[in-house]
Amino acid sequence: MNYDEAVKNTWTPDLALSKDETERMKMLVHYAILAPSGHNTQCWQFRVEESAISILPDLTRRTPVVDPDDHHLYVSLGCATENLCLAARAMGLDAEAEFRPRGDGEIRVTLTPGEAEVSPLFEAIVSRQCTRSDYDGTPLSAEELALLEAAGNGSGVSVVLLTEREAIDGALAFILDANTRQLENPAFRRELEAWVRFNDAEAVEKGDGLSGRATGNPQAPRWLGKWLMRAMLRPKSENAKLARQVRSAAGLAVFVSAVDDRAHWVEAGRCYQRFALQATALGIRNAFINQPVEEASVRPEFARALGLDSGRPDLVVRFGRGPAMPRSLRRPVGSVMLSRTSSP
Repeated sequence: MNYDEAVKNTWTPDLALSKDETERMKMLVHYAILAPSGHNTQCWQFRVEESAISILPDLTRRTPVVDPDDHHLYVSLGCATENLCLAARAMGLDAEAEFRPRGDGEIRVTLTPGEAEVSPLFEAIVSRQCTRSDYDGTPLSAEELALLEAAGNGSGVSVVLLTEREAIDGALAFILDANTRQLENPAFRRELEAWVRFNDAEAVEKGDGLSGRATGNPQAPRWLGKWLMRAMLRPKSENAKLARQVRSAAGLAVFVSAVDDRAHWVEAGRCYQRFALQATALGIRNAFINQPVEEASVRPEFARALGLDSGRPDLVVRFGRGPAMPRSLRRPVGSVMLSRTSSP
């Protein structure tokens, strides 16, 4: 299978194929895994039960350098939860998600018969992407910003939109500082390199990670790609690219949890996913620039600069209009599904 065929298989699920209960559940999982995850690690597992699907962390796919407390991992589970709930409603099922903190934690989504609702956010699932390119710099309308803000707020999670140039430049200073610290950390670079897929064949084989296509980088054999990455991934050049991309955006969105715990991290993921899907429905691109919330030495000062008296800034996202990038891949649905008797 080539890359384009793999993209088509990944991003064109067909609700009409869900003819029996088993296929319906697999289809729900398929929509769930179209959510984003840090480095595209796809750090989730799904256990289908009677009238429910549980979403569990896959701790074998942790990124302990960039995400030492597994914050982004649980945010990713929240993104998958939101997709699953939207897909369930499109199939005529009411979906109620509950975070259960015991052990490593899980989200149990209870499914009951309901009215089918094919919402614009559901329809946007198959088009959403983290678009790692320059945007066109045009501002959004007040109506568009209001829709994004409404989508991004949740229970114990709020979104702060920065659209004034002074506020964006203030945040950019923290982004560049944190980016420099990360790139000067050899462990961070090794971890990032492990998740880069330097060519189509590698990306298709693995079905995960950061493909060259999706990140706008040329293809290379792994040995050459690693050499080039080690030689060229430097703070000065990367900061110049980051600054250009941030300044091309219509604004930044910062997601903030009122309480710094796993339940709120999951909720932050659900809020971000709604924001991203609403943006997609409006023809607006978005991409993470999480360096100032990932770098623990920068995060407290960044929070103070935002005027936050409490809570944790979870995610930083740039948004604006621009061209689409090639799609990323996902592992097969069967590889992330547990049997009812399995433990993660």
